[in-house]
Amino acid sequence: MANTQSMCTSFLGELMSAQHQFGASTITSRTSLTAPTGDTFKAALYLVSATYNAATTAYSATGEVSGTGYTAGGVTVTTATVPTATNSSSTAGVGFVTPSASITYTTVTLATAFDAVLIYNSTQSNKAVSVHTFGSQTITAGTFTLTMPSNTTTTALLRLATT
Repeated sequence: MANTQSMCTSFLGELMSAQHQFGASTITSRTSLTAPTGDTFKAALYLVSATYNAATTAYSATGEVSGTGYTAGGVTVTTATVPTATNSSSTAGVGFVTPSASITYTTVTLATAFDAVLIYNSTQSNKAVSVHTFGSQTITAGTFTLTMPSNTTTTALLRLATT
């Protein structure tokens, strides 16, 4: 068993049917024609012994960390950054988005080793977006922070490219 970093396969198909909204849209929104809103995304941490990967379709508490100060389901991801798309004559088209703030778990004690975070859409039945792995961690009465990369075509947390 091992967690594997990947965009979730189900997420790719769900994008085609507009099931995820990363920001307020200036065009017709699923939820409101006059006041469009983005979905709420969350980040849950998983044990080294868990198996989360491209086949993950939704958030599950199975294999999730537990400990003092950690709430099952994780924390809300700040998504104020608007998704961006670029295209030029020399490169393929790329759509990309990165959370606008680091993902932070404050005052937690997580004694069992963990090495992955699942980003999922809590607005849309907890549908999985992506799994991100890092070196095995434990923490005692401290803050665990996942620093987000720059929001560019080559470093954004989520990137889709044409070939």
